[in-house]
Amino acid sequence: MPIRVLAEQLVNQIAAGEVVERPAAVVKELVENSLDAGARRIEIEVEQGGLARIQVRDDGRGIPPEELPLAVQRHATSKIASLDDLERVVTMGFRGEALPSILSVSRLSLVSRSQGQPHGWKISGAGALNQPKPEPAPHPQGSTIEVRDLFYNTPARRKFMRADSTEFRHVNLAAKRIALARFDTSFSLKHAGRTVLDLAPATREDQRAQRVAQLTDPEFLKNALFLDESRMGLRLWGWLALPSFSRTQADVQHVYVNGRAVRDKLLAHALRRAYADVLHGAHFPAYVLYLELDPAGVDVNVHPAKSEVRFRESAKVHDFLFGAAHQAIRRLRPDPAQHHHVSLTPQAHEGVTQASILYAGPSHTPPSVAEPVAGFSPAFPLRLTPDASRLPAAEQPSGQAFAQIHGPLGHAVAQLHGVYILAQNPRGLVLIDMHAAHERVLYEQFKRDLERGGVASQSLLVPVALTVAEDEAELAESQRDRFRQLGLELDRAGPQTLLIRAVPPLLAQGDVAALLKSLLRDAAEQESRQHFSELHSAQERVLADMACRAAVHAGRQLTLTEMNALLRDMEKTELSNQCNHGRPTWVQVDLAELDRMFLRGR
Repeated sequence: MPIRVLAEQLVNQIAAGEVVERPAAVVKELVENSLDAGARRIEIEVEQGGLARIQVRDDGRGIPPEELPLAVQRHATSKIASLDDLERVVTMGFRGEALPSILSVSRLSLVSRSQGQPHGWKISGAGALNQPKPEPAPHPQGSTIEVRDLFYNTPARRKFMRADSTEFRHVNLAAKRIALARFDTSFSLKHAGRTVLDLAPATREDQRAQRVAQLTDPEFLKNALFLDESRMGLRLWGWLALPSFSRTQADVQHVYVNGRAVRDKLLAHALRRAYADVLHGAHFPAYVLYLELDPAGVDVNVHPAKSEVRFRESAKVHDFLFGAAHQAIRRLRPDPAQHHHVSLTPQAHEGVTQASILYAGPSHTPPSVAEPVAGFSPAFPLRLTPDASRLPAAEQPSGQAFAQIHGPLGHAVAQLHGVYILAQNPRGLVLIDMHAAHERVLYEQFKRDLERGGVASQSLLVPVALTVAEDEAELAESQRDRFRQLGLELDRAGPQTLLIRAVPPLLAQGDVAALLKSLLRDAAEQESRQHFSELHSAQERVLADMACRAAVHAGRQLTLTEMNALLRDMEKTELSNQCNHGRPTWVQVDLAELDRMFLRGR
């Protein structure tokens, strides 16, 4: 077959395959055009999930009649004129592909009235423009675009569409994503005549927060902290969910770069790393974040749909995003006003009281940062803040005085089944998982020790001999310095024999051989890793394993002195609201809940 120039309509239909994946993509492109036109009110109407009809009406600047035919011509745009413009794109659309691509696979009409015009002007077409000149049509200032019978002339594409309800879910999500980026604009969305969204402009902080709650999940905002940090020409602001609000799917993860919703692996990785120590299992963090930087520092011309970006200084952006999010999470400390509350509401179910975990919404002001202290260990003498539980009733402190003596978690009163600590604070009862809490305290202590030069070690009176595979012995010998940093001193005593001569003091009474085997397995895995983040994650797993083995375990009877020492350490330790696996370390039961449980005051 000879080389030939493709027909204009076929070129547009090929482009439509990249830009117009489904009705939601049409909505996205049309709404972005409205925003670029300065619209402050955008109305979206769809029928049959958008396959039968999509209409977008705005109050923007409108299009002069002489430019209307150009609006549906391929690679015609008012948004860029030179390479310099392309390298500093500040508009949502700019490639000049959307309208001609949409026209090539639908029946389209465009009515627009620009400022100074006595009435609107209309162009229309099915697959291609019907007439070269616009026709007069009544219309207020702004534009209305109607798209009917999407993919009517490309039946193969039509077959790939899902049920109307599925396609509308994608339309709804596309509209929500854009509404989350443009708080200054009002949006409405109707499906089959039914209003689904009706959003007024959100100019104040409380209004923006209300919109976020409405468009994501009301519980998200109740469980989120507000972040606003700027440095190195970058700004990150928005909402980060607390670690306890992790989800089983990545359905509340919205990142915007200069107002553009993006799916970027670099940004996703940075945020995942920020939550690495506090997520439970395979759960996902939740966030709505806005990254702002010089438009010249980001290339948005990577994908036809403009949903992917490329940063010119990717390492700088990654480190900034990770650092800002990670530090915001680490600033959290135990605070009964911001943490888990157990609702003990009596329910008539075989006489059993049902308990459900609730979460109190935090303030947007981060709590004060306290310096970490040495970790709690039942094996060593501990200092204890004066215990007011031993004071006469008349001298018992309350409110602020109580918190000053004991701290937010109060003072321990008992131990339950050798697993939980029961404590009293001004709000009521606090339940602490002693192993989970101690595990976090030790993990953070080990990390600090490593950053300061290495984990302290204690010589064993009798070295522990361990038989391993010959390649493991060779690996241990080559990694002696690394093990020494972790507080382990070892020698190779034979082809398959290792001698452990010193261990961290907190592990001296534990199963040292099992710990070393675990470390050797991890060291073998690290040899195949090259990326710093993978090495760093592996190192954190080692420290977490050490902390888990050293932490006080179920069945260990603690004194009140030891319990209170653990509570004080929790209050001063970063991320102590969750254990290393992301599970909560404590919950609060308010006095009001206890009163309701026992029907007091009724």
